[in-house]
Amino acid sequence: MSSIVVGISDCRVSNEPDASIVTYGLGSCIAVIAYDPQRKIGGMLHYMLPESSLDPQKAADNPFMFADTGIPRLFEQVRAWGSDPRKMSVRLVGGAQVLDPANVFGIGRRNYLAAKKVLWKLGAFISHEAVGGEFSRTVRLDVGTGRSWLREGSKPENELGGGQAPQQALVSETPRIEPSALTAGKLAAALSTAAAQPKGGKLCPYAY
Repeated sequence: MSSIVVGISDCRVSNEPDASIVTYGLGSCIAVIAYDPQRKIGGMLHYMLPESSLDPQKAADNPFMFADTGIPRLFEQVRAWGSDPRKMSVRLVGGAQVLDPANVFGIGRRNYLAAKKVLWKLGAFISHEAVGGEFSRTVRLDVGTGRSWLREGSKPENELGGGQAPQQALVSETPRIEPSALTAGKLAAALSTAAAQPKGGKLCPYAY
């Protein structure tokens, strides 16, 4: 089976039945998986931050970095491959507080809420999700079958939604730092780190 790696702030789509689309080391980042079971077309987005207003220039250079610009682009690409987005199932993975167990920055939660908002506007149905917690995740989609496989921390790989209820581990309280705080040096450092990251098994640099 061929492997298609989705890097940080990246998106890939395939209709190859022997292909597997995979992304590694999701911390606060979120992977959005879209799959059309009729046409057997799958796509995956790995985005870092919730809103393109945090850095409009970065969003213009790479819309896959943000939820509000990346998710619509994912749907556009899947549509361009011949899929009807209204018939797709959507899965969400990530949104953890890997380096922020007290949820001071709350980026994982903001990323998750941003995805829910954008998908609601697009009329998309979320079939399964594995979000929150304090551990990294790796997820892959088998394009030919539509099955997705999840590894959480050091646990063995299991099928996402394989007969179990979706995990709901997000912190519910309001984060104590406003989104405007993300536009300072923390954001700049995260964006430069992401630009230098190779594709593969690295943890998302912005894991707060």
